[in-house]
Amino acid sequence: MRTIVNFPCGTDSLSGAFDAADGSTGLLILSGGNEIRSGAYAGQAAMAQHFQTLGYPVFRFDRRGIGDSEGQNRGFEHSADDIAAALKAFRAMAPQLRNIIGFGNCDAATALTIFPDHDAFSTLILVNPWTIDAAPEADETASPNAAAIRGRYWARLKNPRSIMDLLTGKIDIKKLAAGLAKASVREPVSDLATRIAEGFLDRDEPVALLLAERDTTALAFLAAWRSRTFQAARAKDNISLSTCDSASHSFADPAARAWLYGQVEEILRRQSGL
Repeated sequence: MRTIVNFPCGTDSLSGAFDAADGSTGLLILSGGNEIRSGAYAGQAAMAQHFQTLGYPVFRFDRRGIGDSEGQNRGFEHSADDIAAALKAFRAMAPQLRNIIGFGNCDAATALTIFPDHDAFSTLILVNPWTIDAAPEADETASPNAAAIRGRYWARLKNPRSIMDLLTGKIDIKKLAAGLAKASVREPVSDLATRIAEGFLDRDEPVALLLAERDTTALAFLAAWRSRTFQAARAKDNISLSTCDSASHSFADPAARAWLYGQVEEILRRQSGL
């Protein structure tokens, strides 16, 4: 059963959707960017229904200034109070909960990483974390970063048809050279990525990084992840990284969605001792 609920966050009233189930392990889903709680293409609403039918309670919510929630939208970096309020509401609606798993895509994943209460979640599922200093909505028209360009060129070079297009003149040599020059640039790790790396070092709960390996945001994260900034984080046993052969940021295609659901279900089952 799905229930729409309102709950306080300071002086504001936030709106959420609670999918009730009897399980003692629950899933708290955060929306990325300025998306409402249903997610892109209603993907988060579908995810909530899927896991509710498997016996796991699920809660989604609109942070302040988004969707049906009151208040000012101050972005993901100022959403700690919203997350804390949602956790309190979730526990009140499902008092049997022993474990809560936090799930976030894009800057919602980053918000979970920098959330200051390290005892709030039993596991974090971080999908395509946002590592660029500009907010996602401010970056929609920006040029792809060098990591994303390298990924795209590598994918094209593996395609025999691209070689034929190059030999027959269908590919502009000047544009190709300019693209390769930009792709060769090693961009410095952003301040936000550095904060994420520092956040990982302070966490002892399991952290599952799930990436769509051809997604621009995921490629930017991977470039940072492979840098010296994340060297200590890569060595931690509680952090795992898995990739899916997809370019879909929200895992919208059936194969990518099935992979994502499988990864999340495995984590839920493990937390439940199944």
